[in-house]
Amino acid sequence: MSTAELHTLTGAYALHALPEDERREFERHLADCEACAQEVRELSATAARLGLAVAEAPPRELRERVLREITTVRQEAPSHGRPGRTGGGAGRTGRWSTYALAACIAAAAAFGGVAVWQNRVAENARQEADRAQRQNEQLAQVLSAPDAKTSSGELTGGARGTVVVSQQENRAVFLASGMAPPPSGKVYQIWFNDEGTMRSAGLMDPRASDDAVLLDGPVDRATGMGITVEPAGGSAEPTSDPVALMDFPTA
Repeated sequence: MSTAELHTLTGAYALHALPEDERREFERHLADCEACAQEVRELSATAARLGLAVAEAPPRELRERVLREITTVRQEAPSHGRPGRTGGGAGRTGRWSTYALAACIAAAAAFGGVAVWQNRVAENARQEADRAQRQNEQLAQVLSAPDAKTSSGELTGGARGTVVVSQQENRAVFLASGMAPPPSGKVYQIWFNDEGTMRSAGLMDPRASDDAVLLDGPVDRATGMGITVEPAGGSAEPTSDPVALMDFPTA
């Protein structure tokens, strides 16, 4: 295998997707190629993050609040019957039963509401986990594609970016490390460079200094990508000067 071909195996190696003979040959190459070693470290860190599950649990304090509120339901205070009165015990028992029944109904209604809310949260969490899993699978397909090619460079503020492109998958992935957070109310937006025309390729997570983004849409004829700072939610076209420009790797 030629040196040029070995350079293209960083993504497959990071995902343990190489057959044994190619893995050994690539590791011999890796010992003498710092550029590939750096890409493998970045891709391996990204692959590890892709394995994290997305989950959301209902807050514990909700159940505790419901239990506290149940105790505030008024009940008849115990009292001793007076001499000469009849039927008092039955009246008190009836009132106590009424309050107890009200408390039970309140509890059932409260816990019924909690159950519905918990089911809704669980369903939202499942949908989010499914979405994340699909995106992770697509990311992995690009990173491990036989024709995947990478290009890395320094970004503004000392950050580092790597773009992985697969013409076979017609998709691209952008990996960032050390990105400074965008200004408040702003977000980093990625753009395809279609021979000078910028096409939106998605938003980065404003809370993450390290991020892996499956670019939104096919690569098609794009020759590179850019990043701008846009209002939260993104823009239809760039509204600021790019903070980064990167060319896609060539064959």
